[in-house]
Amino acid sequence: MSHITLYGIPNCDTVKKARNYLDARGVSFVFHDYKKAGVTEAHLARWAGQVGWEKLLNKAGTTFKKLPDADKADIDEAKAIALMVANPSMIKRPVVEGGTALLVGFKESEWEAVLSPK
Repeated sequence: MSHITLYGIPNCDTVKKARNYLDARGVSFVFHDYKKAGVTEAHLARWAGQVGWEKLLNKAGTTFKKLPDADKADIDEAKAIALMVANPSMIKRPVVEGGTALLVGFKESEWEAVLSPK
């Protein structure tokens, strides 16, 4: 896999595990900090097109749970993307993008299948 970007938040435990996983395997990557750099609607729309907005939106997280009920009701792709742009903490972490691969969340078996040299 060519250029890899890991998107997330530095103090997230899952992001730390993902970074350690990549480091341990000598996989070079660029880290994109949502808190400092944000994320664009275009990025989220592209990702949603690949994996579905349902996979990207972290409904289990505190940020989502604290939303007013009106914001949590009737969520579709456009509303989900708007929520994630406004609150990057609602994006399931980490997101890893490289070449044609897009990984959302950290499951070692999925990562092995995609990131291991063939």
